[in-house]
Amino acid sequence: MIHPLHEKWAELLVSYCVGAQEGERVLLEVETPALPMARALYRRLLAVGAEPHLRLSYPELTQDVLELVPEAYFEREPGLELEQIRAVQGWIRVAAPQNTRALQGADKNRYARFLARYRPVQNVRVNETRWVGTLYPTPALAQDADMSLDAYERFVYGAMFLFEPDPVARWLEVRDFQARLIARLQEADEVRILAEGTDLRLRVGGRTWLNSDGRRNMPSGEVFTGPLEDSAEGVITFGLPSTVGGSEVQGVRLRFERGEVVEARAERGNDMLQAQLATDAGARRLGELGVGTNYNIQQATKQILYDEKIGGTVHLALGQSYRESGGTNASTIHWDMICDLRGGGSILLDGETFQENGRFKL
Repeated sequence: MIHPLHEKWAELLVSYCVGAQEGERVLLEVETPALPMARALYRRLLAVGAEPHLRLSYPELTQDVLELVPEAYFEREPGLELEQIRAVQGWIRVAAPQNTRALQGADKNRYARFLARYRPVQNVRVNETRWVGTLYPTPALAQDADMSLDAYERFVYGAMFLFEPDPVARWLEVRDFQARLIARLQEADEVRILAEGTDLRLRVGGRTWLNSDGRRNMPSGEVFTGPLEDSAEGVITFGLPSTVGGSEVQGVRLRFERGEVVEARAERGNDMLQAQLATDAGARRLGELGVGTNYNIQQATKQILYDEKIGGTVHLALGQSYRESGGTNASTIHWDMICDLRGGGSILLDGETFQENGRFKL
């Protein structure tokens, strides 16, 4: 028997996020701890007449690759994966980590090369398919969030509005609210972020702000754009921790000049920070500026899918831009880091207060 909330979740992913239609091919990438969702998604796709293709992965897969593949592996094109992603119209991923620190001791340079090898596949997926990623609640994720598994499951389902009679209607409300925010942001040229340890100026004039209303990330709740690549000036401190490939990074402080990181330090995980910055030239520039709007998410969980959506936060991503925003930065990384503004921060648009202490001034 399929859990009723899993059925509701699958319907949201298939019909609202991906919009799967009769005859379309949809690739399901599901980690084995989330097998209950694999069945719910497969059945839902069959019910709408789509053609599901299921690919399972076990939790230690990336760890094994990094430990065992020869150096020549990183130079080979991911041909089969490219063929597969080009053959589908939709892509749904359900991650379900059992150990969020599995890659803590992995070779950071090999991990960066692993990501670089997969980048062509990711570019096709992002730009040529309708896609969504989501995160299945596991004991490891609950532990990172300092919650019991029951409490964490309630948090996850609440963040997606699954307890409400019509989750799609609630996501349409989010879309409308964020459209109002974008109407104001689209008028601005300079964005200034102020908080403890933070005074950063960015320019966004001429760029497109995008409405992340749950159709690509579930849950979602953010508006974002690609800042002008040479515009970042000042310093920013990211108080909330983030993870890269299972390695935790905390207390990141970056200083920018003419759009480029010229000083960088992390209180924890500094080796990962420096390895990511050294990946390529684009890794030292910003590919995204985002503002979180989901007030059903208020607690940091050490998972970027949730934490960057926290209502009252702002996040910046080093590396690859989303081309829909007008951003041009190119990199094999895209690493989001979060600055919490709820305890005394603000966002100014051309000198006018847009958000203060985590609340919007519309």
